[in-house]
Amino acid sequence: ANGASFFFICLYMHTGRGIYYGSFLYLHAWFVGVVILLLVMATAFLGYVLPWGQMSFWGA
Repeated sequence: ANGASFFFICLYMHTGRGIYYGSFLYLHAWFVGVVILLLVMATAFLGYVLPWGQMSFWGA
């Protein structure tokens, strides 16, 4: 769980850096980055709710 949290902190810092330095002006790179971020968030959510346990049951 700590590794996943650290991974997301790094993702959000990377996104924030892109916003700060104006990287969103490169639309193709920005679009690909946002798609990857959404895919990672969906993967993390599905990994949280798929296992058959009480925490996953109530998380969904």
